[in-house]
Amino acid sequence: MEAKAIARHVRVTPRKARRVVDLIRGKQATEAITILKFAPQDAATPVRKVLESAIANARVKADKANEPFRENELVIKETYVDEGVTMKRFRARAQGRAGRINKRTSHITVVVANKEGAR
Repeated sequence: MEAKAIARHVRVTPRKARRVVDLIRGKQATEAITILKFAPQDAATPVRKVLESAIANARVKADKANEPFRENELVIKETYVDEGVTMKRFRARAQGRAGRINKRTSHITVVVANKEGAR
Protein backbone atom coordinates (compact mmCIF):
# COMPACT_ATOMS: atom_id res chain seq x y z
CA MET A 1 0.00 0.00 0.00
CA GLU A 2 1.21 3.49 -0.78
CA ALA A 3 0.07 6.99 0.12
CA LYS A 4 0.87 10.34 -1.42
CA ALA A 5 0.92 13.99 -0.34
CA ILE A 6 1.47 17.11 -2.43
CA ALA A 7 2.15 20.68 -1.34
CA ARG A 8 1.57 23.18 -4.10
CA HIS A 9 2.80 26.76 -4.46
CA VAL A 10 5.36 26.51 -1.66
CA ARG A 11 7.43 29.70 -1.51
CA VAL A 12 10.84 28.08 -1.86
CA THR A 13 12.80 27.75 -5.07
CA PRO A 14 12.70 24.29 -6.67
CA ARG A 15 16.49 24.10 -6.82
CA LYS A 16 16.82 24.58 -3.05
CA ALA A 17 13.95 22.19 -2.31
CA ARG A 18 15.53 19.47 -4.49
CA ARG A 19 18.69 19.60 -2.36
CA VAL A 20 16.61 18.72 0.70
CA VAL A 21 14.49 16.09 -1.06
CA ASP A 22 17.63 14.30 -2.25
CA LEU A 23 18.64 13.80 1.40
CA ILE A 24 15.61 11.64 2.22
CA ARG A 25 14.88 9.75 -1.00
CA GLY A 26 14.66 5.98 -0.36
CA LYS A 27 15.00 6.27 3.41
CA GLN A 28 12.70 5.00 6.13
CA ALA A 29 9.95 7.56 6.89
CA THR A 30 10.70 7.98 10.60
CA GLU A 31 14.40 8.38 9.88
CA ALA A 32 13.64 10.97 7.19
CA ILE A 33 11.56 13.06 9.63
CA THR A 34 14.51 13.12 12.03
CA ILE A 35 16.88 14.15 9.25
CA LEU A 36 14.56 16.97 8.19
CA LYS A 37 14.08 18.25 11.75
CA PHE A 38 17.80 18.89 12.08
CA ALA A 39 18.57 19.94 8.50
CA PRO A 40 19.77 23.57 8.41
CA GLN A 41 18.04 24.42 5.13
CA ASP A 42 14.83 26.47 5.25
CA ALA A 43 13.25 24.16 2.66
CA ALA A 44 13.39 21.28 5.17
CA THR A 45 10.31 22.54 7.03
CA PRO A 46 7.80 22.34 4.14
CA VAL A 47 9.29 19.01 2.99
CA ARG A 48 8.90 17.60 6.52
CA LYS A 49 5.28 18.76 6.65
CA VAL A 50 4.52 17.05 3.33
CA LEU A 51 6.18 13.85 4.57
CA GLU A 52 4.15 13.91 7.78
CA SER A 53 1.01 14.44 5.72
CA ALA A 54 1.87 11.44 3.52
CA ILE A 55 2.33 9.30 6.65
CA ALA A 56 -1.05 10.48 7.96
CA ASN A 57 -2.63 9.66 4.59
CA ALA A 58 -1.15 6.15 4.82
CA ARG A 59 -2.65 5.75 8.30
CA VAL A 60 -6.11 6.75 7.00
CA LYS A 61 -5.78 4.39 4.02
CA ALA A 62 -4.83 1.51 6.34
CA ASP A 63 -7.79 2.23 8.62
CA LYS A 64 -10.21 2.23 5.69
CA ALA A 65 -8.81 -1.07 4.40
CA ASN A 66 -8.81 -2.62 7.92
CA GLU A 67 -5.09 -3.32 7.64
CA PRO A 68 -2.57 -2.97 10.47
CA PHE A 69 -0.58 0.26 10.31
CA ARG A 70 3.10 0.26 11.23
CA GLU A 71 4.73 3.63 10.81
CA ASN A 72 8.25 2.25 11.20
CA GLU A 73 7.74 0.03 8.11
CA LEU A 74 7.02 2.96 5.80
CA VAL A 75 9.68 3.87 3.24
CA ILE A 76 9.84 6.90 0.97
CA LYS A 77 9.12 5.33 -2.39
CA GLU A 78 9.47 8.49 -4.45
CA THR A 79 9.80 12.18 -3.81
CA TYR A 80 10.29 15.02 -6.24
CA VAL A 81 9.97 18.77 -6.63
CA ASP A 82 8.35 20.42 -9.63
CA GLU A 83 8.48 24.08 -10.51
CA GLY A 84 5.37 26.09 -9.68
CA VAL A 85 4.29 29.51 -10.89
CA THR A 86 6.81 32.33 -10.76
CA MET A 87 5.69 35.63 -9.28
CA LYS A 88 7.25 38.51 -11.17
CA ARG A 89 8.15 41.59 -9.16
CA PHE A 90 10.04 44.74 -10.13
CA ARG A 91 12.60 46.82 -8.28
CA ALA A 92 13.61 50.34 -9.22
CA ARG A 93 17.06 50.60 -10.77
CA ALA A 94 19.22 53.50 -11.93
CA GLN A 95 18.13 55.98 -14.61
CA GLY A 96 14.43 55.10 -14.46
CA ARG A 97 14.86 51.44 -15.30
CA ALA A 98 13.23 48.48 -13.57
CA GLY A 99 14.96 45.27 -12.57
CA ARG A 100 12.89 42.11 -12.56
CA ILE A 101 12.80 39.83 -9.52
CA ASN A 102 11.48 36.29 -9.91
CA LYS A 103 9.91 34.79 -6.80
CA ARG A 104 9.79 31.11 -7.59
CA THR A 105 7.46 28.51 -6.09
CA SER A 106 7.58 24.71 -5.86
CA HIS A 107 5.23 21.75 -5.91
CA ILE A 108 6.59 19.14 -3.48
CA THR A 109 5.40 15.52 -3.82
CA VAL A 110 6.16 12.65 -1.43
CA VAL A 111 4.99 9.03 -1.87
CA VAL A 112 5.41 6.57 1.01
CA ALA A 113 4.88 2.81 0.81
CA ASN A 114 5.37 -0.30 2.89
CA LYS A 115 8.81 -1.90 2.61
CA GLU A 116 7.57 -4.73 0.39
CA GLY A 117 5.57 -2.26 -1.75
CA ALA A 118 8.53 0.06 -2.25
CA ARG A 119 10.56 -2.44 -4.30
